[in-house]
Amino acid sequence: MLSKCCLAVLAIVLSAAATPARAMVCMDKSMTLDEVADTISAQKGCESAMKVFKDCELTASGDVQLGAAVERKCEVDFKSGLSAAQSQAYKREMHACDVKYRNKSGTMYLSFTAFCRAEVAQRYSQRALKAAGQTGR
Repeated sequence: MLSKCCLAVLAIVLSAAATPARAMVCMDKSMTLDEVADTISAQKGCESAMKVFKDCELTASGDVQLGAAVERKCEVDFKSGLSAAQSQAYKREMHACDVKYRNKSGTMYLSFTAFCRAEVAQRYSQRALKAAGQTGR
């Protein structure tokens, strides 16, 4: 069962998808939110995806989409290699991000949640790459 917080985030993402695309300046270019998310997804690895997220942050609800793109990029490095206990720990840390600001109002708190989740995924990616003897990409 989805928590109320997850449903609220989903509603915001879906409502943002229904609105006309607005441009933002990111990486010295005018880009839509979808283009920034695509740029994050196209990065070589988690570290560069997180850098784009930080460089293009809105500190608003649009960061939910960008943070989700970072999560997906970072999870490639570690998700399939997690044990059941590690997977549960990862889910707990993500849930902690979801509940951290749940009683706060304002879109900036959605941004804070998105960054918290992306940072958790980034940490797991860094640990997995370190254990495999690789450096961050």
